[in-house]
Amino acid sequence: MDKQKLIVLTGPTAVGKSKLSIELAKQIGGEIISADSMQVYKFMDIGTDKISPEKMGGVKHHLIDFLDPHEDFNVFTFQKLAKQAIIEIASRGNVPIIVGGTGFYIQAVLKDIDFTETDEDMTLRHELEERVKKEGPVAIYEELMKVDPESAKIIHANNSKRVIRALEYYKKTGRPISEHNLEQSQKDSIYDFTYFVLTDKRETLYSRIEKRVDQMIEDGLEEECKKLLAMNIPKTATSMQGLGYREMIGYLNGEYDLERAIYLIKRNTRHFAKRQLTWFKRENDVNWIDKDAFDHNDELIMKEMLRIYGK
Repeated sequence: MDKQKLIVLTGPTAVGKSKLSIELAKQIGGEIISADSMQVYKFMDIGTDKISPEKMGGVKHHLIDFLDPHEDFNVFTFQKLAKQAIIEIASRGNVPIIVGGTGFYIQAVLKDIDFTETDEDMTLRHELEERVKKEGPVAIYEELMKVDPESAKIIHANNSKRVIRALEYYKKTGRPISEHNLEQSQKDSIYDFTYFVLTDKRETLYSRIEKRVDQMIEDGLEEECKKLLAMNIPKTATSMQGLGYREMIGYLNGEYDLERAIYLIKRNTRHFAKRQLTWFKRENDVNWIDKDAFDHNDELIMKEMLRIYGK
């Protein structure tokens, strides 16, 4: 049986994925599935740089703006919803295009990664969550460094959710989750996919990040964060860990001034872009599209993408 065709268009934050993805969808009769862990949330438009309905150009978008910020969202949920969306898009005779910068989300769909092993009994997870409350995130991170140094390298010490998940996996199975993820990532894909990674010169990318953050401030990121705070969303919620939000909330809570908040958002976004590129470099079967090599000409970039796709 022929595998379902699928396109992935990814790359670091602020590289310009949205605009190209809409043009690509128009050219090939595609619909877009967002692979962004924050654009799923309602009321979080400015800080996530969420595409507005007017800018969608009539192209149907999936997994955007549907979840309450109090709710959790993770790779397991994304995989399930994305697979449903792929079936739905294909049933209309259209091509699913996964667009976004969360590499692990994309990999989970392409390789159909199995998350079932540890998802039933939550006792251990709750115990670890209690430990974070009592001992702070560093203690459990240090434990992870001992049992699974590979995972510790790629998970930020403050990302307690992912640290807990990795530790929980180790304690339940006796093996590091990094080993499991490596095995899973080497599986053959269930899709006939074409994987594009958009990239650009580092200084161009960093300059775009700076401008984007300035624009977010101008568009009212502070006001958006005030409204979210008024909704009494717990600090530990997934939505509150989002780039731009945690730094701005630190300012609103009086931890530092606005200038410092803006500096932190820019710095942390640059670091994030760097981590994204590191992730994509480890992936196989990707087509790197260097915008600089095409003189930032979207028309030429589109021609090249269509040539690779075989349209």
